[in-house]
Amino acid sequence: MWLLSAVCSAFFAGITAILAKCGIRRTDSDVATALRTVIVLLFAWLMVFVVGSGAQIAAIPPRSLLFLILSGLATGASWLCYFRALSLGDVNQVAPIDKSSTILTVLIAIVCFAETDGLAFKLIGTAVLAAGILLMTERKPFAGQAAKNARWLPYAVGSAVFAALTSILAKIGIEHVESNLGTAIRTVVVLVLAWAVVFAKGKQGQVKHIDAREAVFIVLSGIATGASWLCYYYAIQNG
Repeated sequence: MWLLSAVCSAFFAGITAILAKCGIRRTDSDVATALRTVIVLLFAWLMVFVVGSGAQIAAIPPRSLLFLILSGLATGASWLCYFRALSLGDVNQVAPIDKSSTILTVLIAIVCFAETDGLAFKLIGTAVLAAGILLMTERKPFAGQAAKNARWLPYAVGSAVFAALTSILAKIGIEHVESNLGTAIRTVVVLVLAWAVVFAKGKQGQVKHIDAREAVFIVLSGIATGASWLCYYYAIQNG
């Protein structure tokens, strides 16, 4: 089941990137991220009540809660970087670099969790994956306007780094926590961080001016993200 959940997570994450790109053509990326997080939060807590794990909140060990909060902060930072990168660059440029977080996660897991079974094959597969990501990344001449638009690159790299930290911190945080509940708690942290950034930059007034069509895509991307998260953290807890 963890394998099926991981595949579903990848599918919904791919949809998220496309829907989000459609939702931030004119909408500020920080505002879009904050609005999407509201949808993900509703989705996550709905699943908590469906599976009936809400009563377990009081029994969460302090160490698990700490790592869930840290994971949520890393997720929020990754999202803010990712959607800023998407607003500046093309999906075919940003998405492959963002997904290089998989490489970082595997390498960190080998060191931190001693996941060394079949180590040679893991390292070979990771190298092949890195080569594939490099080949997938769309290249454009870095001259004139294209060079100016290369501002997306640092944000895409930041997204990948924070996403890798998210996985590692979450693995520790959900060892003794039901995966849906862990996802919901993390989403609260992401919500607080996302809206704190919006208010810190004075962008809250832009919410009421969002184009209706883009708002629909932002909501749909939030639903896709929620589905991806639920599948992913079920997979990472059991795999």
